[in-house]
Amino acid sequence: MKTLRSLTALLVGLLFFTTAAPAQGAKPGSELLQKIQALPGVVEVKAASFDNKAFREAYEVMIEQPLDHENPAGAKFRQRVFLAHAGYDKPVVLVTEGYGAYGSRPGELTRLLAANQVNVEHRFFGRSVPDPLDWTRLTVRQSADDLHAIVAVLKAVYPGKWISTGASKSGQTALFYKTFYPDDVDATVPYSAPINIAQEDPRLYRFLETAGDEATRTRIKEYQKAMFRREAEILPLVGKWAAANKWTMSLGLAGAYEYGILEYLFNFWQSGSFKPEDIPAPDAPVAALFEHYKKSNTFFYYTDQGQKAFEPFLYQAFTEIGYYNYDIGDIKGLMKALTAPTNGVLCPKGVPIVFDPRTMDRVYRFLQYEAERVAYIYGELDTWAATQVPLIGRTDAIKIVVKGAHHGVGIRDFAPDQKDLFFHALERWLGVALPRT
Repeated sequence: MKTLRSLTALLVGLLFFTTAAPAQGAKPGSELLQKIQALPGVVEVKAASFDNKAFREAYEVMIEQPLDHENPAGAKFRQRVFLAHAGYDKPVVLVTEGYGAYGSRPGELTRLLAANQVNVEHRFFGRSVPDPLDWTRLTVRQSADDLHAIVAVLKAVYPGKWISTGASKSGQTALFYKTFYPDDVDATVPYSAPINIAQEDPRLYRFLETAGDEATRTRIKEYQKAMFRREAEILPLVGKWAAANKWTMSLGLAGAYEYGILEYLFNFWQSGSFKPEDIPAPDAPVAALFEHYKKSNTFFYYTDQGQKAFEPFLYQAFTEIGYYNYDIGDIKGLMKALTAPTNGVLCPKGVPIVFDPRTMDRVYRFLQYEAERVAYIYGELDTWAATQVPLIGRTDAIKIVVKGAHHGVGIRDFAPDQKDLFFHALERWLGVALPRT
């Protein structure tokens, strides 16, 4: 589904990454390499590809971490970090990944600040997966402890200014880190970062009832109804598509298909991939209905392969950081396979799922009353803007909501007055002058 999960790949392409240079070896006699290898906890270092217009060298680093930071002598796991070097005298942009980390190509903040960049892979994703899995150690606090430990070590190499950032779940991770370690970095810039206050936050329903204009909302609803009504005609095409990709469905073909239809509404507003006129009419040919469904790719996340890729996120969503469900009031009678849909079906099988509201209550209150030097960035039409952080004037923080933008919003989308607000805040927090380009 094109949610916090699915947009990771999109945001990696649009927001943080540019085309990387081919893999390069470590610089002969590299001082940086020697510094990294000598850092506490570092167990593996290898050269990584990098953009040689932004950086001088880059490394993929594995750092040994406690699985439980309250028990540092206990079980360990290795956490992946990408470090791209521009200069010891330059600031560091810390990308607090919410999923896997896949390189250190420069994001827009890194380019703006001509900075070093450190991408920290989130525990339980990518190469940073403990063996055996202990799901109880996948918590907001443990992730924040990971970041604190890594930043503390790397400040021996980079003692200058630090700015944490991330988009979507990565932006959430930056805010969680800020909550537990408010003074570790000099500024925090989360993009499209929701702060949910319930296991299935009802504010999302209200957003979807009012997003865009009535004509667009009606067109989406009629398309969803048509996909349910014409399920018998469309399902064989979905089955062939799934077979061609070797996808399997523990939820059943029809179950995964119907979840994909429900998810379409959320995806439409979050991704911004479609214009209203792209949505097929209810009486469009079956092939047109299917092709549009295929392009939305909401079906994949209800396949076994999609579930496996994102089950750590769903565990976090349903135990601490919150998620959403679907309003099925006027389509319930059209569903054939589903009776009481919930994204809880995507959580790891056989693992106890109990939601603890205390974590997000603490985060929500801290961000409103105590979090200093934070620049929140949202797209007006992004579904996750429904659970954006409300500022009440108690902290030195700014919020920019870009009109007409979706989940992939960036500084490049700011109106002139928004750009001035953002630049002035960063200059004040970091004590630097930024180029106005």
